[in-house]
Amino acid sequence: MTQLIPFALQSTPALIESVFPAQKVSFEAQRERKAGAGQTLTALGSYWKGRKPLILVRAIVLGCLLPPTDDAEKDLEIYEKLLAFDEEGLAKRALANNAFKPKEILKTLDLTDPWEYFAYKIKSPILTEEQVELWTAPFDSDEEGITVRWQSDLAEGRKLKLYTAMLRTLSSYEDRAVLCKRPEELDQTELFADIWPLVNAHYRQWGINANSHQELVEQLGKLRFGHRPKVGDTFCGGGSIPFEAARLGCDVYASDLNPIACMLTWGALNIIGTAPEKRAEIEKAQRQVAEAVDSEITELGIEHDSKGNRAYAYLYCLETRCPQTGWMIPMLPSLAISKRRYDCRAYLIPDYENKRFNIEIRSGVSEVEMDLAERGTVQDGFLIYSLNGKTYKSPIKTLRGDYRDSEGNTQNRLRRWEKHDFKPRPDDIFQERLYCIQWITPDSLDKKQKETFFAAVTEEDLACERQVEAIVAENLAQWQAAGLVPDMVIEPGDKTDELIRTRGWTYWHHLFNARHILLNVIVANLSKKFPESTVFLPALFNRSSRNTHWNASRESAEAVFQSQALNTFLNYPARGWLYASNLIEIPEYQYKIGSNNVISCAVEKVSSENDIWITDPPYADAVHYHEITEFFIAWLRKNPPAPFDEWVWDSRRALAIKGSGDDFRRGMVEAYSAMAKHMPNNGMQCVMFTHQSTSVWSDMIGIFWAAGLQVVGAWYIATETTSELKKGGYVQGTVILMLRKRPAGENRNFKNRILPAVRREVEAQIKQMLHLNDEVKDKHGEPVFNDSDLQMAGYAAALKVLTAYTHIGDEEVTTFALRPRQKGQITVVDEIVQQASEAANSLLVPEGLQADTWNAIKGIQRFYLRMLGMETTGSSKLDNYQNFAKAFHVEDYAKVMTSLAPNKARLKSIEEFTSRDLGDSTEIGSTYLGKLIIALQQLLQDKEPQVVVDYLNTDVTNFLEARPLLIDMVGFIAAKTKIGKIKDVAEILSARLRNQRLA
Repeated sequence: MTQLIPFALQSTPALIESVFPAQKVSFEAQRERKAGAGQTLTALGSYWKGRKPLILVRAIVLGCLLPPTDDAEKDLEIYEKLLAFDEEGLAKRALANNAFKPKEILKTLDLTDPWEYFAYKIKSPILTEEQVELWTAPFDSDEEGITVRWQSDLAEGRKLKLYTAMLRTLSSYEDRAVLCKRPEELDQTELFADIWPLVNAHYRQWGINANSHQELVEQLGKLRFGHRPKVGDTFCGGGSIPFEAARLGCDVYASDLNPIACMLTWGALNIIGTAPEKRAEIEKAQRQVAEAVDSEITELGIEHDSKGNRAYAYLYCLETRCPQTGWMIPMLPSLAISKRRYDCRAYLIPDYENKRFNIEIRSGVSEVEMDLAERGTVQDGFLIYSLNGKTYKSPIKTLRGDYRDSEGNTQNRLRRWEKHDFKPRPDDIFQERLYCIQWITPDSLDKKQKETFFAAVTEEDLACERQVEAIVAENLAQWQAAGLVPDMVIEPGDKTDELIRTRGWTYWHHLFNARHILLNVIVANLSKKFPESTVFLPALFNRSSRNTHWNASRESAEAVFQSQALNTFLNYPARGWLYASNLIEIPEYQYKIGSNNVISCAVEKVSSENDIWITDPPYADAVHYHEITEFFIAWLRKNPPAPFDEWVWDSRRALAIKGSGDDFRRGMVEAYSAMAKHMPNNGMQCVMFTHQSTSVWSDMIGIFWAAGLQVVGAWYIATETTSELKKGGYVQGTVILMLRKRPAGENRNFKNRILPAVRREVEAQIKQMLHLNDEVKDKHGEPVFNDSDLQMAGYAAALKVLTAYTHIGDEEVTTFALRPRQKGQITVVDEIVQQASEAANSLLVPEGLQADTWNAIKGIQRFYLRMLGMETTGSSKLDNYQNFAKAFHVEDYAKVMTSLAPNKARLKSIEEFTSRDLGDSTEIGSTYLGKLIIALQQLLQDKEPQVVVDYLNTDVTNFLEARPLLIDMVGFIAAKTKIGKIKDVAEILSARLRNQRLA
């Protein structure tokens, strides 16, 4: 057996520089995102929205360590086995998910003797066992009159054989993988048990002999770096990068300027990633905390009524005085309380004596009444209500007293709350009232499934509220001094200004009412001895605030950070302890991981040496964590337990790297220079960023260039799932950039010499990938890389050439990278990226179109034909349209789209274009394609084919020279369209143009 020799791979490229299963990683990453609360790390803190999927991190770490061989196809096969993307891995994952029922298998597969796998029961009176025993599959068991099930003693291996055969009947990886559990949901030893002989054989030449990912990673680390690999992340955020690297067997280092990010990462590594005996200790501590909280709440009697009911949730709303009538009006955007189970809503009953409304709560109301409840007393920025048959309407901004100050800024008449405030004063514009309570019945308190009901507020309930307020009023100053309640001022900022402007809140504790404060204090006080318990406190704060929202459809108190902002609401819930207690429960997931170190520091202060740096930095539309996490920092900053007490509990806004501008670029150059300094010469960096504009792309490249790093690879991953909260600036794709240290010494060149070298490198890279695509497609029916992957590889090839230089002409690259960007300026990086894009796109000719045609057209024509071809193959994701519109410099791609909705994005079909879309002044109207669309529409209107050809002859400039292009383009449309009548007329026009007699 070949002996493993340290540093034998020291100078060998990483597999990820040339091969990466980007399409499969994209699909698995999106599935992980869609798992929501089922994701491994979200139980620690769903409020941190920026975690990258664990499967993506795993693929990157393995890709950085695995070496390429002279057999790229086999390299890819082994890579996919290590990720459970291969046929056997998918079969195990599908079986774990019970993806196929026996009757489906019998209906689909050719089986000579199905009864070696299945048992049956005869339902039809005309069948006998002798007849059934002779059957072969496929057949429909329901139609034949039998029921089938698996043989009770059938070995799993034989089931897997059938599952593999079933998966082969599906046409794409996505169709197969959607039926499977995610790889991390299965026992890892069982899932990967069969791959190790193949892995070891493939890497035999280097002495690899592994039986787990952890052993393989350690051995590859020794071959590359002389030791178990060390992976670092200086923007650790929610902790997914260090956690997954540690789970694979790497030693990890994690840091972040933000202490909340560090605490989440520490929790991932030391709670989810702890040893079984330590986990048992944590679970015991959490149970003790929960029991102690329950005991204290019960002793105070603040969540019980005289009938033995216990409060589950309290619903509050703002209340204000109407300037027209002088009545106090509850401010409720909706009167609905429960839409799912109880058909429960509020009714406003006039109280003429006190000039206010009583609020009645009724359950079991009619559908009509629930529909009416959708419109409350606040609609479209107005306070609206009816009294004695008359409707009154007042703008909220008028109630608030909005005005413009001398500098043109919007101000208002709201009183600014002070440090000792926790509720409105009697003369404040906005008051608050408790208007409904959800109760748990006494006989279901000890049951897992609680029986609840909603009720109006009684005098007994109000007395209880006054008791809670009295406790808080008496103790608030003491609690603030002890660090149990925030005493931190809200600093103005992009995300914090709304709190001050719309409510007058000035301290962070103003975001919490008396019940929130009391419950949070009790839990925090009992948790402060345990660092593991402290990790869960932000999850409690995130669900126990005036900034939470009552969801009547789900009957749930939603989180503050449903979106990446600090939104204020007119009505909000407060959880009772039995509703809040699940927020501090230990997640079900557990993995034993290795050495780790988490610290809080600015990235440029990093001092840890790491072989591989993997980072997801702030950029462009990044979340303002330096502002919004002050919501949590305010609660924890005064007395955090060890080891958190070693960190600076401040957002340090001034030090945070912001997502754009000159300061952003300078900060990023410092950060990546520091990481480059603290890695070996054969080390790697992987940078993930969600790109939004070409200027951000250019900035990022300039940053790495100035940091002494050279781009060696790039991949595009669709990681984000789209929701209403992410509309607007948020996009769906992540760029994965691979970098190495630039060789030492000066390397000068001039732009006019770099551009030809870029084109040659791009062509060589894409041709190599297309060759691998063809080989894999011939054997497995689908390619490795899609057009986005190939285009991104083209960029990487160009940037590999560019970032190898230290000077462009006489200008040193660091000076260039840090120079302030002028609006509209086109830099050398912009030019070279554009050259790379054009070189890549000229090679990526859509299947079915001639290369001469492709090279003769540009812009909107390329976009429409490219996307028409991609729609045919089912690749019509919104980010593809966005990316190719940018790549082809389309001015407004929406003009040729029927829908821009995520997962429903689609081009306009030929018949959906209007005459306004096709005028000569439009982007597409004056092109060959625009003229063809008009011609096809005329044929759809039953015009004579010759008349249509004559139109083209007249309307197309240089018709004779353009004719071959028109024939090729209309033939492509005929081949790719899914609409029969369009296919028919396209074929007619193609034939007429081909057979036209030319003078």
